Amino acid sequence: MTKTISKLFGQAVRVRRHVLGFSQEELAWRAGLNRTYVTDVERGSRNLSLSTLEKLAEALNTPLFVILRDMEQLGGTVSVGEPTGKSILLVEDNPRDVEMALRALRRARLTNPIPVARDGAEALDYLFCTGRHATPKREDPPQLVLLDLKLPRVDGMEVLRRLKSDARTRPIPVVVLTSSKECSDIAESSRLGAAGFIVKPLDFQRLSEVTPHLNFSWVLHQPSTLQAT
Repeated sequence: MTKTISKLFGQAVRVRRHVLGFSQEELAWRAGLNRTYVTDVERGSRNLSLSTLEKLAEALNTPLFVILRDMEQLGGTVSVGEPTGKSILLVEDNPRDVEMALRALRRARLTNPIPVARDGAEALDYLFCTGRHATPKREDPPQLVLLDLKLPRVDGMEVLRRLKSDARTRPIPVVVLTSSKECSDIAESSRLGAAGFIVKPLDFQRLSEVTPHLNFSWVLHQPSTLQAT
């Protein structure tokens, strides 16, 4: 990789990491790499092998071709600051559905950090700052949870039940992602306190249909001069 390509790849990794709400430590852990190595990658000071590219893409839940596309869009001109506490938690185990959800949020020009939990247990750890997410403590909880119902380890309905039964997390709006309009799922989710429903896959149109019903005064938008992808 040339120096220019290395820098573009590093920027693309950094942007994607911030969108997902990952620290460099977490990305290094997920990719099985050293934290210093990841820092060098994001600075563009590493010559990377194909296997390392694939490790980083997998750790970011992103197909490698998407990162390469991001490199082209960045063109070496975008600078991303540290993520704020106004995060949107995406709870989804299907990599394709994760990518479509992230794409819909990008089209809406949201720049909030978007951490991804791949199962219900990880979501609960993130929401209640337990397990691997026990430190560092976050001052602000997620401002929105996009929650798939069909999850491994702990299903989405149980995550919703526990979230709404605890005073600390009860105010967080939850939009349920469901693969079908099953009346029983919708009725039970409504009873437990879901703020809305989106039939998967989540796309820009379906996101646009549900967001007017939520209080989105906290969302972070890109400047209007930037075009949604």
